[in-house]
Amino acid sequence: MSNKLCLVLSVLLTATMLLAACAPAAPTAAPVQPKTAPAATAAALPNGSSIKVGLVTDTGGVNDQAFNQLAWQGVQKAATDMGFQAKFLESKQPSDYETNIDALAAEDYNVIITVGPLMGDATALKAKQYTNIKFAIIDNSYSDGGLANVTSLMFAEEQIGFLAGVLAGGMSRSGFVCSVSSLQTPASNRYMISFFEGATWQAGPEMKFMNNFINIKTSDNNVPSFDDSTQGKETALKLIGNGCDVLFGVGGDAVNGALLAAKESNLPAIGADVDQYNTYPEGQSALISSAMKNVDVAVYNYLKTVADGSVKAGINTGTLQNGGVGLAPFHDWDSKIPADLKAQIQKASDGIKDGSIKIDLPQ
Repeated sequence: MSNKLCLVLSVLLTATMLLAACAPAAPTAAPVQPKTAPAATAAALPNGSSIKVGLVTDTGGVNDQAFNQLAWQGVQKAATDMGFQAKFLESKQPSDYETNIDALAAEDYNVIITVGPLMGDATALKAKQYTNIKFAIIDNSYSDGGLANVTSLMFAEEQIGFLAGVLAGGMSRSGFVCSVSSLQTPASNRYMISFFEGATWQAGPEMKFMNNFINIKTSDNNVPSFDDSTQGKETALKLIGNGCDVLFGVGGDAVNGALLAAKESNLPAIGADVDQYNTYPEGQSALISSAMKNVDVAVYNYLKTVADGSVKAGINTGTLQNGGVGLAPFHDWDSKIPADLKAQIQKASDGIKDGSIKIDLPQ
């Protein structure tokens, strides 16, 4: 670990203990997501062959206005543009993951897409069983490798985290921005570190930052969970009480409590992963944007490689460069975001794309 990284983590840990004790144009808007999924399409490819693409959702269902729905949109667009047959199966409980994959395999689907890390084990198991089927899984990778027929559709959290930080740094009046994370994961760390880098890029080195994880174990009988919105709200209120005036909520239902804390404090907040303006109506008035993973684009781009025969196993990352990530619309805040800040966000996006802005992450 570099000395620089150690110093950053040391400062963050010290600040956490203290708190516990006491562009001219806006980024391109994401497409509006439908309330119901249109019917699946089926068509033959021009060369007479046929590729059958099946999507297995997690328990959120195909109309979740989040990863499942976006994945299905990507599949449908590919089906229309490339002549695939397409179908989705919804999982009502985790035990359905393997059953649904088996059902698609029995119907000779030769591409199966699964959604999210909770489906990671089932996907790996079935990929080893059905070696002739191409699998893709959204937002989950495998550290041990060995899955020659699985492509992990991952996302550059550091790129959108940086843009979220630019937005936060430009909107902060106190010079103190913060994030609340449900779980400490590599993705949440990329979000958190890049968010602070973006804020300081925009507002200068005096910008203060703090991240608090809500799942810190406080006793054997009191462990805040990934879904504990009460803990998320309490964590955010502590940060707000210490001067944070723009909050970035990273991952899990618990973060909804953090967004609610920002709303009740009349402060702006930024969501993560999907456009949380759509998925968390209670927090709409506080949400100025979200750091969004464009799952529909990632799925479509993956299926293009299936169609042209260039598909590869391993990690395929959605970036600003390929449209796989981006900031969500500003929604109700659009008129309140200064034009010069919108220009700065565009400048940062262009700099990340052309490599002139380097995001410093731990190796």
